[in-house]
Amino acid sequence: MTVLSHGPARSRVIRLAQWSLVVRPRAAAVCSALFLALLAAIVAALSVSVNFVPVGGVLAALTGHGTPAEQLIVVQLRLPRAAVGALVGLALGLAGALFQSVTRNPLGSPDVIGFDTGAATGALIAMLFTAGGAAATSLGAVLGGAGTAAVVFLLSLRHRGLAPLRLVLVGIGAGALLAALNSLLIVNAQVYDAQSAAVWLVGNLAGSDWTKLAMLAPVVVVGAVLALLLERSLAVGEFADERALSLGLSTERLRLAAMAVGVLLASAAVAAAGPISFVALAAPQLARRLTRASGPNLLASALTGAVLLVLTDLAAREAFQPRQLPVGVLTGVVGGLYLVWLLGREWKKGRA
Repeated sequence: MTVLSHGPARSRVIRLAQWSLVVRPRAAAVCSALFLALLAAIVAALSVSVNFVPVGGVLAALTGHGTPAEQLIVVQLRLPRAAVGALVGLALGLAGALFQSVTRNPLGSPDVIGFDTGAATGALIAMLFTAGGAAATSLGAVLGGAGTAAVVFLLSLRHRGLAPLRLVLVGIGAGALLAALNSLLIVNAQVYDAQSAAVWLVGNLAGSDWTKLAMLAPVVVVGAVLALLLERSLAVGEFADERALSLGLSTERLRLAAMAVGVLLASAAVAAAGPISFVALAAPQLARRLTRASGPNLLASALTGAVLLVLTDLAAREAFQPRQLPVGVLTGVVGGLYLVWLLGREWKKGRA
């Protein structure tokens, strides 16, 4: 094994036979801290509530040694919601990082460029016009997201290939049209169905159970593995197309593959919890600021998204008792404030 160090402790290349791995100490430390923060957030979600369960009781319940009340509250009621929240946040963080890397634009996240809205349209059609239950809703979300991505991708093509900025603009327009279609579907639905669909459209983790977790987990795991396999190519793809091509990278194939994986992850998240806004937009940018590393920062973005959603759902669940807010309401508020802060920061930089 050979260890090569490049720069002042910025990164290290570890070579073992024909394999090589680039290790950035700061990024590795940030990911480790985010993982511990995610574990702490999940424990807090299992413990904090009107029916408070001490951390010792949470650990006892998770290991099968808790009281019947602790087993019911922690394992049956709270754990599925926290686990689904973590997986949905992870999927959104990864999808946002993939799309922002492909478009080379911080606004290139699936909730901004319409893919989440398209997935919601497919899920709504399945919910309102079929009786297939959760499986049909999940399939509808995937088909809706994939169909939207295909249309936006084709409309963004030019004679020289895909134009990233054009993709963002076309996606924003497609998202606006699909949002209007979603409203039309709800207005024309039966009252009970319309109420359920309207709540779902906000984004909500209430009602998460082990069945939903079992459907979501394999898709997110497969999507995460595929995304991580693309990370090195995505880092090269963030260069200008001419430079990436000179390094032997097929940028069009990379963008198509990254979009396919991103749509899969975003659609799975929408199917599980509805279109939760701003997590996919904010998580990759926060991760990049934390790691200060170039490239897509996929692992850090995924962990940031998971931490954000678990903590936000905990706040939405407990801060407004006796009522519970849908988590999408709070992510919209927090994301809007973050976007205002970011724009103000960039404006100050421009004046400096």
